[in-house]
Amino acid sequence: MTDRQVVVRAIEKALGEVLEREIAELTEDTRLFDDLRLDSSSVLELLLLVEDSTEIAVDPEDLDIDHLRTVRSFADYVESLLNRGEADA
Repeated sequence: MTDRQVVVRAIEKALGEVLEREIAELTEDTRLFDDLRLDSSSVLELLLLVEDSTEIAVDPEDLDIDHLRTVRSFADYVESLLNRGEADA
C-alpha cells in the first residue's frame, strides 16, 4: 500500500467512525460538507481521529477550509503534514 493509500484509508476509517456508518463508494472527489454533510463538530472529531491514526498534529492556524473541501484536499493536507514531520525528524 502506498503512503497515499494509507492516508486515504485513515480518512475513510475516521469518516466511518464520525458518521457512524460505512461510506460506500468513497473517492478522493467526495466532498466532505456537500456529499457527506459534515458539520463543525464532526470535522473536529474527524481531525482528532486522523491525528491519532497518522500521528500528525494539526495546527488550527494552518488549517484552511480549502483543506477540507474533498477527501483529496484533506489527504493532500495530511500528506503535507506527514512529509513536514519527516523533514523535521
